Amino acid sequence: MIFRRFLTIAACAAWAGASLAAPKAPAADEALLKAYDAFRAGDAVKLQRVSGQIHGGHVLAPYLEYWRMKLRRGEMPDSVVHAFLDQQAGSYLADRLRADWLKELGKRGAWQELERQLPLLVQDDLEIRCYAWQARLARLDDAAYEEVRAIWLEPRELPDGCNTLIDRMLDTQRISVEDVWRRVRVLFENGQLTAARQVLAFLPAGYKHDERLLNQAATAPKKLLASLPVNLDRRATREMALFAVIRLGRSDPEAAVEVLRGKLGGRLPAQDVKYLWGRLALEGARRLLPEAHQWYLLADTAALDDEQLAWKTRAALRAADWQAVRDAVDRMSWLARQDPAWTYWYGRALAAQGRDDGARAYYLRILGQPNFYGLLAAEELGAMAGIPEPFHAASEAEVDGARAIPGLARSLELYRLDLRSEAMREWLFAIRGMDDAQLLAAAELARSAGIFDRAINTADRTAQQHNYKLRFLAPFREVFSEHARSFGLDEAWVLGLVRQESRFIVKSKSSAGAQGLMQLMPATARWVAKRNGLRGYSPQNVDEVPINIALGTGYMKFVLEDLGHAVLASTAYNAGPGRARRWRDARPLEGAIYAETIPFNETRDYVKKVMANTMYYAQLIGGKLIPLKDRLGQIPAKASTDRFNEKLP
Repeated sequence: MIFRRFLTIAACAAWAGASLAAPKAPAADEALLKAYDAFRAGDAVKLQRVSGQIHGGHVLAPYLEYWRMKLRRGEMPDSVVHAFLDQQAGSYLADRLRADWLKELGKRGAWQELERQLPLLVQDDLEIRCYAWQARLARLDDAAYEEVRAIWLEPRELPDGCNTLIDRMLDTQRISVEDVWRRVRVLFENGQLTAARQVLAFLPAGYKHDERLLNQAATAPKKLLASLPVNLDRRATREMALFAVIRLGRSDPEAAVEVLRGKLGGRLPAQDVKYLWGRLALEGARRLLPEAHQWYLLADTAALDDEQLAWKTRAALRAADWQAVRDAVDRMSWLARQDPAWTYWYGRALAAQGRDDGARAYYLRILGQPNFYGLLAAEELGAMAGIPEPFHAASEAEVDGARAIPGLARSLELYRLDLRSEAMREWLFAIRGMDDAQLLAAAELARSAGIFDRAINTADRTAQQHNYKLRFLAPFREVFSEHARSFGLDEAWVLGLVRQESRFIVKSKSSAGAQGLMQLMPATARWVAKRNGLRGYSPQNVDEVPINIALGTGYMKFVLEDLGHAVLASTAYNAGPGRARRWRDARPLEGAIYAETIPFNETRDYVKKVMANTMYYAQLIGGKLIPLKDRLGQIPAKASTDRFNEKLP
């Protein structure tokens, strides 16, 4: 049956290739695309030449002007910039040009003009913020120094405008040697070695580090730790030893733990030892090492950031230590504690300790949120979250109103030309601040144009009036239904996965090379085609709807049968079957805990969203209503026969 169906698909593909040959692009389209290429290449002469082929009334004419101005940024008279900003006031391009111009004004020290323009800027930009602080200091507002301190622990290299501020703070002794080492540690922790070297240059002469030790800590930490200097009293020497432990811990946390438990631990101040336990516990928890839970206990009173505390919580969940879950969440920042994940797990911890009233209060905080933990909270309260009704549909007049918005019109034209990055940014700028009715009108406009990702994401933004048929679109439904039936798959799960993979964009292509609705990697598509007997398969056809869905659902069927669980199969679809197996525990694990403790941020978010999507699609398409907790179930323990090839089965 599968073989016959694939033969039919191959025939469809041949028909599609013959019938969908693209007509020759209009002259204006060709000129616009050439202009865009010239802009990307920095070729101002070619850009000027091809721009003349496009009439001034074209919907994308402002882009031509912006591209020309961008290439002449350093030599553009202020009067010309003012004219463009006035003409395009309130537009995405005006905001982009204003941001570029503010940076130029900052470099020139034109503080009065910078402060006049700054309130009109929509986007946030760290370099521009730094220039704004410089403008305040220029008028002797020293209170700006305290605000500048907020960026001191940014885990990355700071822009030039910020470095000028830091230099002034160093000159006025507003940054101490201790502050320098604090920033160096943050940069070391995040692998920002170049930026750390720049900050180390701020140290006074008597506090300088040994560059040889730094190089060895970065490239051969194990070797350095095996032959440390006799004297670790100097801060600079000691910090290089700490960096070596951190560096080793990122590749081999267990080896780093051995070093810390050896002679090194006795040679370091107690707070430095606790600091290292906090870093090694993080690395161990990311690798799902059971020992990481105990390593966190050894960190004791060390200051832990929100990421460390998140992984402390996950390690405690795997260890079924509910008090440790509460302790970790209690130590998070106020903002981190608002995450629905930690609200839900705090409630679960209270329930596990017999404090049902407290647990209920936490579940109620996230009840009604349309996400993985909002759904689980509803089930903990004895209900299964439903879809908000009625579905608020935009009228024709409202959709026409959306179509008349210049930003949306430009975005649609950019999408038509397949300039997706520019189109998405234009769209997002245009819908900011829209009310629910306007958002639903814009979403319907996108749906009618076949831009399903914008339709879904725009409908997702509504606060009171919702249309879940737009939030959970199901284009190509007949094709999905056919293949779900053929492979015996839950259609709601298939749609939930595709919504997360591509938002139903047919020509979607990831930076890694995954293609089509179901985001198939070339090797996976080739393997499934061979396994299922697709004769004449060509990678050129992989993004065509029938072939892509056939191959994608074929792979879903394989990983589901191979792993035996929808959560594991969803994980495998994103990160590979080997990792899905490897991330299990030595004992059976609750499905929600497995999902929350997936080490890859992208995959963890992916699996939770796929499973939540599945719940909504099941209600919309009339599928079997199964509680999310039942769908998540129990993840079986690891087996001695497990295979861990992370690419293909």
